[in-house]
Amino acid sequence: MSAKILEDNQIEEEDKAEVRLRPQKLTEFIGQPKLKEQLGILIQAAKERKESLEHLLFYGPPGLGKTTLSSLLAKEMGVNIRITSGPALERAGDLASILTSLEPGDILFIDEVHRLNKVVEETLYPAMEDFCLDMVLGRGPAARTLRLDLNHFTIVAATTRIGLLSSPMRDRFGFVHKLEFYSPENIEKIIIRSAEILGVKIDKKGAEEISKRSRGTPRIANRILRRVRDFAQVRAKGEINAGVAGEALLMLAVDDWGLTQADRYFLRSLAEKHQGGPVGIETLAATVSEDIGTIEEVYEPYLLQIGFLKRTPRGRMMTPRAFEFLNMPLPKKLQQEGLF
Repeated sequence: MSAKILEDNQIEEEDKAEVRLRPQKLTEFIGQPKLKEQLGILIQAAKERKESLEHLLFYGPPGLGKTTLSSLLAKEMGVNIRITSGPALERAGDLASILTSLEPGDILFIDEVHRLNKVVEETLYPAMEDFCLDMVLGRGPAARTLRLDLNHFTIVAATTRIGLLSSPMRDRFGFVHKLEFYSPENIEKIIIRSAEILGVKIDKKGAEEISKRSRGTPRIANRILRRVRDFAQVRAKGEINAGVAGEALLMLAVDDWGLTQADRYFLRSLAEKHQGGPVGIETLAATVSEDIGTIEEVYEPYLLQIGFLKRTPRGRMMTPRAFEFLNMPLPKKLQQEGLF
């Protein structure tokens, strides 16, 4: 078996494990209390009126549960769900084949909706508003327009970059909500629940140790838990406590803040090569050899949340807390300019 196939199989197993850990009911979903309350009302009202849900848009950093929530909505409504993504819908015909196959009330989940092709996006407008699809048959003078009626359905869309979503598209969603990072207490509950599903013995201190390094993100918490489980199986008879979790996370190079080696390299590069900033995003991306999207979607959200990074009109800039974390003195330039 080739290395490529082995890698693909490993990714597939990780995906299956992630699906296993997802809640099966909205009541099992931990965290996001305001969103859960609003969705509960939305679902009950739609059921009482015997109507499909309004179109919903979830946005926020990756790994906070946008895909999970879409599946839970389908289960709560008792309907089917079709899952796709913006980049996968390359042509209007791709969208048409999916929309015409939807049964009444079905949910179409579109991940990374900000990456929809412009033609596909415009084709989606009448489908979302009037539940019809306008198709052009033929070319030239003989071309004619055909309008297809669709069953009433619900679009549930997710994006990590709502600013890239066009206004006409954004305005067609009846419910828009931002998912927030999770509290350490909620992450701890998720870890204990996931450990039970995986059949792993873990005590409260072990769950706390993993929780505080999970960056407030359930996906990261579950990923770390699986790696700590492997370590505990080989080195600690399969039981996870604070000491075992600490050893495993040290081996994984995840520090007490939940920062990885890549995060620390990012901060150190900004400190050493740009004296902490301010520096433009293009220059910063070139410095760390990453694309702008990766910096904005992977590095920045958590560094901004914990107060290690600031966005200013002149560019990205490290905070005194970040310099303290790196055991580096605050550059005189920043002190003299009074930027802090």
